[in-house]
Amino acid sequence: MRVPQRTLYRKVPQIGALFWVIKLLTTALGESTSDFLVNGFDPYLAVAATFVLFAGALAMQFWTRRYVPWVYWFAIVMVAVFGTMAADVLHVVLGVSYAASTVGFAVVLAAIFWIWRRVEGTLSIHSITTVRREVFYWAAVSATFALGTAAGDLLAYTAQLGFLEAGLVFAVLFALPGIAWRAFRLNAIFAFWAAYVLTRPLGASFADWTGKAHDAGGLGWGDGPVVAVLAVLIIAFVGYLQVTHKDVDRTPEPALS
Repeated sequence: MRVPQRTLYRKVPQIGALFWVIKLLTTALGESTSDFLVNGFDPYLAVAATFVLFAGALAMQFWTRRYVPWVYWFAIVMVAVFGTMAADVLHVVLGVSYAASTVGFAVVLAAIFWIWRRVEGTLSIHSITTVRREVFYWAAVSATFALGTAAGDLLAYTAQLGFLEAGLVFAVLFALPGIAWRAFRLNAIFAFWAAYVLTRPLGASFADWTGKAHDAGGLGWGDGPVVAVLAVLIIAFVGYLQVTHKDVDRTPEPALS
């Protein structure tokens, strides 16, 4: 099916410190919300309802002609929640190991990047100005959440590091692309996507550490309270961006490379 190529305003925020803060909060919220819904309600109903919200959030994001903070971040939140559920279903329901699902999602993400780069000539998020590029972008974002979920569980459960220890490992890994970009001129696009993938297991590890019971290696705060705190923080930060427009991306589109 041919994807229409009407020109859009930039559909993603400018990348800065607040972007990464909100992104980490959404990954943590996705983990805690998924666990809260699946464990507190009928899991099949929870997954179905989440999928409807996930599809609706993406439809609304595609419908807008330019970047709107609350629309964009609502879509990210729903990708976080549903991506977590999708990865968990593979393990809990279908019995796929975390190692296998990590490799599988990594292959899927690599394929998306390869096709995106081949078709569009760049993986830069500054180039999200057509519907087709936006499709590639959200496909990649969805894959990063599923991959990050599987990788985080692989370290925490299969490798038996525990939530806090896994979180600290991912915190170091998350910092490395940015350091390499600044100090060693690592390709900016590669550095961005490497850090983006790592936000998922980093945020989820600390969400589990704070929310899970003591006998599971957590602080025992409960998934519900963690969800409430994270939601308030995200609403506050996104509300600030909605009012100030501080993260509107006005950078010129890079040359294809």
